[in-house]
Amino acid sequence: MSEFLQTNRQSFNTNNSNSRFYRFLLWREKHIKERTFVLIVSLLVGILTALAAIALKQIIHWIHHGLTANFDLEGGNYLFLVYPLVGTLLAGVFVRYCVRDDIGHGITKVLYALSLNKSRIKPHNTWSSLLASSVTIGFGGSVGAEAPIVLTGSAIGSNLGRFFRMEQRTLMLLIGCGAAGAIAGIFKAPVAGLMFVIEVLLLDLTLSSIVPLLITSTTATTVSYFFTGTEALFPFRQTEGISLERIPYVLALGVACGLFALYFTRMTNFMEGVYRRIGSSPLRFVIGGILLSTLIFLFPPLYGEGYETITDLLNGRLVYITEQSIFHGLNDSTWGIILFLTLVMFVKLFASTATNALGGCGGTFAPSLFVGCITGFIFAHTLNQLDFYVWLSEKNFALLGMAGMLSAVMHAPLTGVFFIAELTGGFELFLPLMIVSVGAYLTIIIFEPHSIHSYRLAQKGELLTHHKDKAVLTLLDRNAVIERDFIPVHPEMLLGDIVKIVARSTRNVYPVLDDEDKLLGIIRLDNIRNIIFRPELYKRFKVSKFMVAGQAVLRYNMPMEKIMNIFDETKAWNLPVVDENGRYLGFMSKSRIFDSYREILVENYSGD
Repeated sequence: MSEFLQTNRQSFNTNNSNSRFYRFLLWREKHIKERTFVLIVSLLVGILTALAAIALKQIIHWIHHGLTANFDLEGGNYLFLVYPLVGTLLAGVFVRYCVRDDIGHGITKVLYALSLNKSRIKPHNTWSSLLASSVTIGFGGSVGAEAPIVLTGSAIGSNLGRFFRMEQRTLMLLIGCGAAGAIAGIFKAPVAGLMFVIEVLLLDLTLSSIVPLLITSTTATTVSYFFTGTEALFPFRQTEGISLERIPYVLALGVACGLFALYFTRMTNFMEGVYRRIGSSPLRFVIGGILLSTLIFLFPPLYGEGYETITDLLNGRLVYITEQSIFHGLNDSTWGIILFLTLVMFVKLFASTATNALGGCGGTFAPSLFVGCITGFIFAHTLNQLDFYVWLSEKNFALLGMAGMLSAVMHAPLTGVFFIAELTGGFELFLPLMIVSVGAYLTIIIFEPHSIHSYRLAQKGELLTHHKDKAVLTLLDRNAVIERDFIPVHPEMLLGDIVKIVARSTRNVYPVLDDEDKLLGIIRLDNIRNIIFRPELYKRFKVSKFMVAGQAVLRYNMPMEKIMNIFDETKAWNLPVVDENGRYLGFMSKSRIFDSYREILVENYSGD
């Protein structure tokens, strides 16, 4: 930042409307060390993200209870057919006409900002996701508020860093602080916030960079305690421990969670693909609207985040599970409850994807907890009804199912362990939480190497990872490593014309293009060196006679990791680059890539 200030020092005069702010930056640079100032900013991020999280939860609560307070508890409520559609419509209109930007898939957008957007998140994300998701979920949209609040918190961190003119490496850290503060503030879970940043956002952290994350997480949790009390979101009191004879069942639950998470992840991606192919046509709203309204009417636990259902299962209140439903009579049948919850578990993702397809704003965090809790309960309840060898605590296994599903869906076992322990206060189950989380994670990675949030970026090779070499390649700007000073030639040009071009060129490779600038081949100076000094051949040979195919052709949108593999396989130092239509863009140079690699490595991964 000092270079920025020194460069602009002359322009900081008293007539400038920003002169006081610039003088503050100069004073800060002189009197407060960069590392100390980062700690101060991380404290501010913790306060702001906690306030945003509290506001989000309160608005959702007010809307939800205001709309459903007078619902019939023992039968179907036809307003379930209307409220979710109204909420998604309001959110969609707000996003389309006020925000005018895509704010869906919040965690994926944070990953994109870290990987490809120089850790910059648009200022409107500090409030737009909060408002849109409040309306969506408050009116019954079957999604979670966590992804929007993570995007909000990350945007707060990014924009505070930009406000104080901090460098990109610090912006990455502040985005992580914002995400950690958001998780800590909304769930009162400081350690889970830290684990989330490490496992889900995949930041490569040093010991000194963890300190700001801890400050943000603890600050956000403290602020949340101050306004909402110290009670856990899902108060849980263990009455039965986990004995050694139940450990195999815990591991089996982990495998079950991993397999169901695979279904949840792939079907979610499939349904999102279906809605993308339909586009914004009326058919999309007809299909999504009918699906969402019908599912919520038939299965009221799908209304909103589903946290009331989680609380009921953790406290053994099965009588409340089917209330407000036309299937209220199933309360009298044990297998009826299992059937009802199984259907709810399998159709949850259809309600969630329909909510977002209709214009709503929400994520998969809460749905993962929801289906995980049901999975754990059904697992234990079914075995108990079958009078299996060991009686299993249904509320314990419901809690363990939440950890297993979250770990598998997000590919974050440590986040799953600490998140559920802090969310419920169930620290006595720490060992079983670890077993079920690891079991679920190891199960899903056999089939699906990327989480539901990182899948889209990973497919494009744009995902930042803990692997430092791959991370640096991801951060490389393709335009910065494409060299455009290679003089193009055409296939009908004569050897004499080529000689003139060679005389004024500093390169020994020349791309051959057609009339539409599509790459046909290349000319290497070494291949024509023996004839360029024979004037009698200047009008006899055309470029098409001695041009050759390149060792390989790079596509502009290829992942940088794949590009480096091609360089290694061909042993080339320069390779041509074309766009998706085959039009020539320039050459990539291995030496230029290495230079940019070193610059990014120093900028983002040097010691703090």
